[in-house]
Amino acid sequence: MESIAALVSKIDGWLWGFPLIILLFGTHIFLTFRLRFIQRYTLKAIRLSVKKDEFGEGDVSQFSALATALASTIGTGNIVGVATAVGLGGPGAVLWCWLTGVFGIATKYSESLLSVKYRVKTKDGTMAGGPMYVLEHGMNMKWAGVLFALFTSIAAFGIGNMVQANSVASMVYESFQIPPWITGIFIAAMTGLVILGGIKKIAKVCDILVPFMAFFYAIGCLVLLIIGFDTLGATVSLIIRSAFSAQAAVGGFAGAGVMMAMRYGIARGLFSNESGLGSAPIVAAAAQTRNPVKQALVSATGTFWDTVVVCLMTGLVLVNSGFWQEGLKGAALTNKAFSAIPKIGPLILTVGLLTFVFSTILGWSYYGEKAVEYLLGKKAIFPYRILWIIFVFLGSVFSLNFVWDLADLFNGLMAIPNLISLLILSPVIVAETKKYLWDDNLEEIDHTPIKVVE
Repeated sequence: MESIAALVSKIDGWLWGFPLIILLFGTHIFLTFRLRFIQRYTLKAIRLSVKKDEFGEGDVSQFSALATALASTIGTGNIVGVATAVGLGGPGAVLWCWLTGVFGIATKYSESLLSVKYRVKTKDGTMAGGPMYVLEHGMNMKWAGVLFALFTSIAAFGIGNMVQANSVASMVYESFQIPPWITGIFIAAMTGLVILGGIKKIAKVCDILVPFMAFFYAIGCLVLLIIGFDTLGATVSLIIRSAFSAQAAVGGFAGAGVMMAMRYGIARGLFSNESGLGSAPIVAAAAQTRNPVKQALVSATGTFWDTVVVCLMTGLVLVNSGFWQEGLKGAALTNKAFSAIPKIGPLILTVGLLTFVFSTILGWSYYGEKAVEYLLGKKAIFPYRILWIIFVFLGSVFSLNFVWDLADLFNGLMAIPNLISLLILSPVIVAETKKYLWDDNLEEIDHTPIKVVE
């Protein structure tokens, strides 16, 4: 097992070196310029996200699709993931994580647009979409769609299940000495109550949970930033300087420092906002929307909230605390930073993490389910849901350093076919954007028939 873990860690380190960083960040930048800085429509997209659109076909509202996507992205990546990036890559990792979010808005927009455009309808009337359908119907590369679905179904058990459950079980034990198996049973039971009801039940819970958890956690971060306001300016300066200098977690020479900051910042940025990963477009395809561009704009706000806002706040809090210099990382670093709020600090962090984790488990259960449905058909959905619940419990009680590396590895493998499809189909993305957004036809209904599949 140690040999396998070492091999996975080695492959993970190579994949998240220059190859994937160039492909991922390069795609973010390419699409940003190709779409004339689509980020400038963020405020418009936020307004659209809170409006109900009763026209067009879909299983859930635009906001419900966004809430479900946010549920899966706002998770341990925003708390433990950012802390891991700072602990291993130094304060400069915060800037690279943030830039991944800023430029990643264009990628999230693009992949969501394609997923709505190439979505299909099953015999029972439900929508199915995502990069696997884009690869199959948009590029005539079903084999690549199968690979993406396979990577997704495996990655889901890491990034969206065991890693999440383990993080909250560890935090609860550290803060309140509650045994992990008790936390595991509780989370698994709550998960079962929701996911057995399908996407509409998941979306309904996320509609309520996401605004609450984001507001609750943001208040905690703001309190900490106010407490440490005197050093905040120096912290911002340190983050910027460290992103391009030798300041790694505990030193190092220039090349290694910058590379470590980039690697962990970008990797955790993707882990958090999933722009380019291809996961969020799976639920975007289920949205009731007039045309692909309108839903794509709404979906793109997920990256803005997740990384540009929430991850940045976490990063500022962690670096400003100074505890990263003691060699702390992950949950231990975050817990130490929040302890600056007398008595209730650990409680705020635990409640925030618990809600983040639970929502992520719900969102990723749907992603994995749709990937399995693509591979094996609807008959596999119920067994998959049962297996998902079991693994929530297992993740709570097992040590998961190996699973973190495995999650990063399959995240990267998911991203590759998705990013390639975005680059090749960029003319389609531009044409749709021109038709509906640049030519001011955003309220026009797309009457293109949706293909019905078995």
